[in-house]
Amino acid sequence: MAEDVYDVIIVGGGPGGASAAIYAARANLRTLVIDKGMMSGALALASKVANYPGIEEEISGAELLARMRRQAERFGARFVQAQALGADLQGDPKTIFADAPYKARTVILATGASERKAKLPGEAEYLGKGVSYCATCDGAFFPGEPVAVVGHTDHALEEALFLTQHASRVFLVPHGKTFRAPDELLAQVRAHPKVTLHEGARLTQVVGQAVVTGARLQRDGKEELLPVTGVFIFLQGNQPTTEFGRGSLQLMEDGCVVVDHNKETTVPGVFAIGDVCCAQLKQAVIAAGEGAIAAMAAYRHINKVAKPTPGRFY
Repeated sequence: MAEDVYDVIIVGGGPGGASAAIYAARANLRTLVIDKGMMSGALALASKVANYPGIEEEISGAELLARMRRQAERFGARFVQAQALGADLQGDPKTIFADAPYKARTVILATGASERKAKLPGEAEYLGKGVSYCATCDGAFFPGEPVAVVGHTDHALEEALFLTQHASRVFLVPHGKTFRAPDELLAQVRAHPKVTLHEGARLTQVVGQAVVTGARLQRDGKEELLPVTGVFIFLQGNQPTTEFGRGSLQLMEDGCVVVDHNKETTVPGVFAIGDVCCAQLKQAVIAAGEGAIAAMAAYRHINKVAKPTPGRFY
C-alpha cells in the first residue's frame, strides 16, 4: 500500500544517519531510520566529544547522538531498532529486510564499518579511558602527556605527527610490521624530536588502573613497559558494512562503496555516507555533513529536481 512506502529509509543511526534524518524529515520526506542500536557505532563509544561545532561543553558521544536523534524525531523522523539483514535496492520501491520488510523510494546507507575482530589485550577494557582510534578526536585530551601510537601505515604515521601538537612524547610502535609509508613521510617522523620509533616491537597489552597507565611491548624476546596515558591504535581490519547490499552496489577493492559528489551510488536513488565510503577524515562532523548532502539529494531524486553539477555554488 502507498502509505507503507517511505520516501527515504536511512540504514544506520550514527551522526551521518541522524543528520540525514534531520534534513530529510525537515524537507517533509516520510523518513525511517533503521538502527541496530544507539550504542553500536564508533561515536557512541566516545567518552568525551569536544570538537563538534556548536557544542561548547564536553559531552559523551552517546549524548551527542541522543540530541541529534531527538531533533530528527521532532521533525517527524521515525526510528526503529533492528538489524538490516538484506535488501532489494534495484526495485521500485526499494526494500530493506530487517525485523520486517520496509519499503522506500530512496535509501541512504550510513552503516559505518565493522570493528577489527582481533582485539589486543586491554584494548576493549580501556577504550574511552585512554585507548582511542582517532588522534584528531582525542589528541587534545592528552596535553603534555606521553602517548603510544600503534600501527605501520601512512595513516598511523600521520596521526603520530598530529599528536606531537599535544603530547609530550609519542612512541610509535609498528606492531611487528615494517613501516609502509612514503619515504618523505617516514623521514619526517624519524626526524621529529618528540617521536620515538620502536621498530620491530609489538604491543602485547594495554595496562592501567581505571585509566591507561602504560603499554607493554615485546621485541627480540624482551618485554618493555612504556609509561603512557594514551594508546592510539591504527591497525587495519575495519571493513565497510555492506553485506546486506552486496550484489547491487559497486564497491572498490577495499570494500568501500563507490559514490558521486552527491553521495549517490551506482544504483539510482541509493546513497551512501560516512565510513561505508571510507572517508579519509573519520569525524562525526564530516559524516553529518555527508548526511545532509545525501538527504537533499534524495529529495531531488524524489521530486525529479535536476542534480547540481560539481563546482556549482548555491
